[in-house]
Amino acid sequence: MAYSRFQEFMAELFGTMVLILFGCGSVAMVVLWPNLGPVAHGGYTDIVLGWGLAVTFGIYISGTISGAHLNPAVSLALAMTGRFPWAKLPHYIAGQFAGAFIGAAIVFLVYYAQWIHVDPALDHTTGVFSTFPAQPGFWPGFIDQVVGTAILLGLILAVGDKFSINPPTNLAPIVIGLLVLAIGISWGGMQGYAINPARDLGPRLFAVVAGFKNNGLTDGTGIWLPPVLGPIVGGPLGAIIYDVFIGRPLAAANKSSHRAAGMDPNYVEPGMGGQDLAAPVDAVQTKRPVAV
Repeated sequence: MAYSRFQEFMAELFGTMVLILFGCGSVAMVVLWPNLGPVAHGGYTDIVLGWGLAVTFGIYISGTISGAHLNPAVSLALAMTGRFPWAKLPHYIAGQFAGAFIGAAIVFLVYYAQWIHVDPALDHTTGVFSTFPAQPGFWPGFIDQVVGTAILLGLILAVGDKFSINPPTNLAPIVIGLLVLAIGISWGGMQGYAINPARDLGPRLFAVVAGFKNNGLTDGTGIWLPPVLGPIVGGPLGAIIYDVFIGRPLAAANKSSHRAAGMDPNYVEPGMGGQDLAAPVDAVQTKRPVAV
């Protein structure tokens, strides 16, 4: 059976909402309770673990219906490489941003009493919702986000490539969650490893609506630009690099009549003489989680 656009929209909404609930929730625990002690309060370690698990559970809740993109950079990269219909891009991205906004609102609602105790003026805790740069200026954060998102997309495609050493479908969310954990451990310092425009801008928009003053969006700093523009460039770049140097050689070597996971059914690889390369991302029977 095929799912409707509304069902796909809701799947992306709920998947991204879960992503933010656990991800931003882990940051809230660190920022709003700074004196929990060394055992219960692991600081940055808690945050990277929280985001890794957030991705895993976000994929589990939405993967069957939408493929669990949960990230506009992922949807765009899949569309640009023929794995995803361009016509579906608007409602997928809308669902991602809506879910991120709602998730941030729920985190704020749950922690409101503690929040106004720690930051009554709402002027120094927007980092719970969105990323802020370690170094001033546009380019350091932008380069960081391009590289981080390129790594994300390249390895997501590797995990889902049927011709590679890919995990069983039910374990793919765990592997992708570990991938995000690894990116956080290795690449989190410069810009907070947003690697997802919806994950960063959706909660940042909520922060503006809720009255946070240091929001990086309306304060004239332009801080919101690198975590939005960087992934838009880096995601397709990573997917293209993977296809050129890994994906296409694997497909050409196997010359299978079955299409690899995530590929749009109408996509035919140039130079392959009409040979099918991948399974449709929208065919429910073969759908596997593809993104964050």
